Amino acid sequence: MRMAGSRYLKEPFECAHEHRFEAAEKIMELQFETVEKRLERIERMIGGVEKRLWMTVFGVVGVMLSQAVQSIVEFGPR
Repeated sequence: MRMAGSRYLKEPFECAHEHRFEAAEKIMELQFETVEKRLERIERMIGGVEKRLWMTVFGVVGVMLSQAVQSIVEFGPR
C-alpha cells in the first residue's frame, strides 16, 4: 500500500548532520585560509612602511648632522 505525497517529506535524510558539519568545517577552513592570507599581506605592508620610516629617520638625522658639520666648519678657526 502506497502513501500519498512525496517520500522525501516522510523519510529522514541520511547523515544530514554529518554533511552539515563537513560543510561548516570546510567553510571555516576557507575562512581561516583567507584570514591568514590577509594577515600575511598586512605584515608585508607593515614591513614596507617600517623600511620607509627608517629611511626617513636616517635622512633627517643625516641632514641634521651635515648642517652641524657645516656650521662647525664655517665658524671654525679663521
